[in-house]
This record gives sequence, C-alpha cells and structure tokens, in this order.
Amino acid sequence: MANRYRTLLGAAAGVAMLATAAVAPAQASAVAPVSVTFAAVEDVFVSQAEPAKSFATATWVSVCGTACGSATAGQRAALTRFKVTGIPQDAEDVKVTLDVVSARTTDTTVSVRPVTGAWTEAATTWNTRPALSAPVIGSHTGFTTGATAKLDVSSAVKGDGTYAFALTGTDATTTVLMSSRESGNRGPKLTVTYTEGTGDEQTDGPLPFTLAGTAALRASAKKVFAHYFSPYPISLDNQAPAGDYYARNYLKPDGESGKHAAYGGLLRDRPLGRDPITGDYALADLKTEVRQAITAGLDGFTVDILSVTSAQWTRVQNLVKAAEAVDPGFKIVLMPDMNGLSSVDSAAFATAMAKLAASKSVYRLADDRLVVAPFKAEGRTAAWWSDWMKAMETQHGIKVALVPTFVDFNKYRDAFASISYGFSNWGSRSPAANAALTTNIDRAHGMGKIWMQPVSVQDERPNQSIFDEAGNTENLRATWKGAIDGKAEWVQLTTWNDYSENTQFAPSRNAGWTYLDISAYYLTCYKLGCPKITNDTAYLTHRVQPVAAEPSYAQTKLMKLRDGSTAARDTVEVLTMLTAAGKVSVTIGGTTQTYDAPAGVSAKTFPLKAGTASASVTRSSAVVAKVVSPYAISATPYVQDLHYRAASSER
Repeated sequence: MANRYRTLLGAAAGVAMLATAAVAPAQASAVAPVSVTFAAVEDVFVSQAEPAKSFATATWVSVCGTACGSATAGQRAALTRFKVTGIPQDAEDVKVTLDVVSARTTDTTVSVRPVTGAWTEAATTWNTRPALSAPVIGSHTGFTTGATAKLDVSSAVKGDGTYAFALTGTDATTTVLMSSRESGNRGPKLTVTYTEGTGDEQTDGPLPFTLAGTAALRASAKKVFAHYFSPYPISLDNQAPAGDYYARNYLKPDGESGKHAAYGGLLRDRPLGRDPITGDYALADLKTEVRQAITAGLDGFTVDILSVTSAQWTRVQNLVKAAEAVDPGFKIVLMPDMNGLSSVDSAAFATAMAKLAASKSVYRLADDRLVVAPFKAEGRTAAWWSDWMKAMETQHGIKVALVPTFVDFNKYRDAFASISYGFSNWGSRSPAANAALTTNIDRAHGMGKIWMQPVSVQDERPNQSIFDEAGNTENLRATWKGAIDGKAEWVQLTTWNDYSENTQFAPSRNAGWTYLDISAYYLTCYKLGCPKITNDTAYLTHRVQPVAAEPSYAQTKLMKLRDGSTAARDTVEVLTMLTAAGKVSVTIGGTTQTYDAPAGVSAKTFPLKAGTASASVTRSSAVVAKVVSPYAISATPYVQDLHYRAASSER
C-alpha cells in the first residue's frame, strides 16, 4: 500500500498509548470479513414523566422526544451496555453497529450517544440517569415493526472493552418501543464486523504504520487541532535560513540589538527553513503549514488571536485564507487570546470574529454554531461572555458554541457552565503535573460538556527563566494517554509553533518531523484504535547539555525548574515502534549498551554523556532500524539550551 504520509509530504513543502496492543486502521484486504455479535449485558429506559420509577424489568425500551404522550416533560431515553471481547489486535476494516428490534412502525429518528457516566440497570431512573449530552455518533430514521435497525457506532468502539450507549429521540415524535434483553434474543445487540490482518503488511515511509486517509480520520467524531501562534511563521522576511530574521535576531544572544542577551537569545529552535520564493510568500508559507498539518492527520488549527488590528491580525486572516485555498475541510478554530485582547471592546471584538466566521474554513458545529475557544477565558467574566454571545447573535446572526480554554479550569468551570458547549484548559508540560488528566475530563463530562484535552511535548522559556521537565517523550505519551483514556472529544496540541516557549510540534530545526510522527501514531490510537506497527522505527531524544551545565556566554538569567514539575533529569531516550522483538544497541559518548525491546511501542532511557548519540535495532543479525542524532552533547554549552532534540530512523 502506498504510504500516504510520504506522498503528502512532497506536496507539503517539497518540503503507547503506553501499551503495545493495537487495532489496525482500515485498509484493503482479500480476507473474508468476520462478524461477531454481543448481546446487551444491561439495558433500561428512563421516563421524564415518571422520574423516580424503575423500568429495569420491562421487556421493552422506550425512546421518545420531550413532548411524548402530549406531556410537556415526557422525554424517554434508553441505556444499554455491552462487553466486547475477542477482537483481534490486527483487525482491519472494523465496523460496529448497535442493532435494535422495533415494536412499532414509525418515521421517527433515533440518535445514539456514548455514555461515560456510571449507571446500572437495576438502579437507574430518570432522576439518577447519567449525563446524556455527549455528541451524537450515529442515527437512524424510520422503524418497522419486528425489523432490526442498525445504528453505526464504529467511532466509539476501539477493540475489546465495555461500552455504554444512550438512545434518544427527537422532540414531539411518536414513541419508539424496542425489545429489551428481558424479551430474550430480541434485545439490543452490538455487531462487530472486521477482516483479520494478514500479518505481513509493510510500509517504507517515514512512519512506523500506515496512516489512514484524510477522509477516514475526519470521519471520526473525535477532533485533533494544533494551537497556531502567529508571531512565528515559517519565514519573517523571505530570506535564506542561514541569514534570515530567525538566524540574525532570534537565535543569537546579540540579536535585535542585544535585547535578548540576558537570557542568551529569544529562541532555541525555529521552523524548518526554505530558500526565498516569489509572490506572496507569507500566504504561501501558511499554505505549507496547513499541508504539513493535514499530512500529520490533524483536523485543523486553533488560532491564537492576539490582536484585531496589527500584523498578527493580518496573519490570522491569511491563515484562514490558506486553509480555504488548500482544503476547506481543514478547520480553523477561533481562539481569541484574552491577554492580547484585554482592552478590545465587545462590539469591535464581535465584528472581528464575525469577519473571520464568514469563511467556510472556520469551524462550526453540525448545528451551524460558530466554535469560539478563548484562551484564558477567565480574563473576562462569564457575564461578559454571555452578553457578547447575545450580541453575536442579534447583531451578526451568529450563534456561538463557547469552549473556554482556562488557565484555571477548576476555579472558573461552574461560573461558565451555563454558557459553554465544552471546556478545556491550557494544561501542564511535565509527567508529574499530568498524572491525573482524566479527573478534569470526568468533571467536564459530569457537567454535560465536551472536553478538549491539551497534548504537549515540552516547555522551556529562556526569556521567562523557567522550564518544565518533559522526561524526553514521556510527557508527550502521557498527555496522549490521558486524552485517550479519558475519552476526550477533542484534543489540542499545545502548540504548533510557539518557539518562544519551545512547545512546538511543527517541523523544526531541532526535531525535524519527529514529534509530529510520534503524535500521528497516538492520534490514530485516539481516533481509530491503535494501528498495527508495519515499519520498524526508532526515535532518539536528548538535550544538548546537562541541565546544570554553565554556559560559556555571559547569561545573567538562567532557566530554573518550574514548581510542581517532574524532577530535572539528564537522559537519552530510545523510543521504538517495532513489528517484532529486536535487540537495541545504544551508543552515547562512546559507551555502548544493549537491551531487548518488545514488539510494539516501548521506551528506555540512558544517562546523558558528552559526545554523540545513536541507536540501532537488529533482528536475526540484520539491522532493521538505525538512528544517529545530528546534535552533539556538550558539558560546556554556549548558551543555556534545555530544548529536547529529536531524531528518527526513518527521516
């Protein structure tokens, strides 16, 4: 199979889960499909008209809109739970349907949603029901007495596990009665259809797996955006990278007339450079970044809107134009920055957002509400946001789905609950600070809100004299695991390109495509189930100095570890994604060590030493992957540089 990642890379620029189990994304197969059916282990319906009554022993389940039975509050909803077992780890072309037998012929539409809250058949009533506000993942219109209706729930089922769903009806519709499991074999069922992998698929591209196509990734209800920070585009002056603005002014201590000398220069990394181009280079570069993001499987950018008048505002408008020109299906989420916009009045702010919202590339929900996800939303009161949303509707005809991104979620969540479609927070950048990510997700879900989980690589800020210990790729893997385990509806990679805080995923001088490549694996786990490893790959990450090393340049401000961070460490990490077990040989500063790596995803760390670092993987005496870091490690760095470098065996 052609590797889509490599194909799109040329267009772009000419340019575990911590465990190893995997379910492969859909791909062509000549093997006959297999269907397995699982009967419901629990089902019940609840009635708004009889809120304390239990229907646990009923032989039917009832679904009805709010005006059911001519009652003003007569909604009925059904809950059902399944335990899925025995699906092969290499299953392909997986499709899952929720099958129900109707007891009445109607033209009703029934929708299905995943249920994450706790409930039991015996104890659940309308008053004790879990939240039923998760996004719809499937629906069916038209039911016939005695016939089986199938609702597609493929996006919610990721291999073996326990899954619960809610069935709800539209308003003022005739009730739909369906058989419950108490009726015998006519109760709800979950049918999983798949083909078994042949076990011999191989890819020759830069990824350790075959990335699913754009259409398949976007079909998932789960969305992955990357935070775009407008001050750092690919080029600031259309010059060759050896002497452009980044090289002259941001990466040198004496750049911009020495204003960054105290901390050894503003930046430690930069976007991948390019030669000068003709025409509107700024728009062309933004198109390149859109293509890069599509190549990595992203659904869009959340764009940090720092101003509604400056050059940064022009860049935001051009980013929207770039997305529209490259692929309108790549969405731009409006993220007004309430630090930069703190002095902008409500009317001017509304006019600016409405101007951007005119583009078909700006993200809206299925009901046409405009998604606005303000950074540091608590910079304005909930009342201010409520008034602003009313102004957007009355003055511009735009309904807003507000998804505030808080700096302090737990302090402000209750105040914003009544006006918000979902929640997010900016998050932390070390494994210790990301040890319990599902807590916030559960809180948001418990309030009936979607959650956008921040996923991050690292964070080190020379100009703010602070850094977090990312633990090589440990923080990246931990934040992805939190999003997956917590069943977050959306993910925000923080960030695409904020080089001043060194949080970037974008292809860069210090990491190439490595962090995007690794993230593409976890993105696939999140959206479709973990893919089968088909291409032996090794990633190497390390700093270019020990944390405590003193720079030779006379810096007066040095970065210190942030309070609450994982303890600082000096390590080289080898992250492997292997088709089968192999022996890994690691050489750091002239010292070689070996270990046995299992099939799938695994990581191992070694002490950092001055010199060079490399790793190779052998199997049956043949080298199947080799990575040599191009970044030398020094005990006496020129400036303090705590940014983790990264290299891949496949690039």
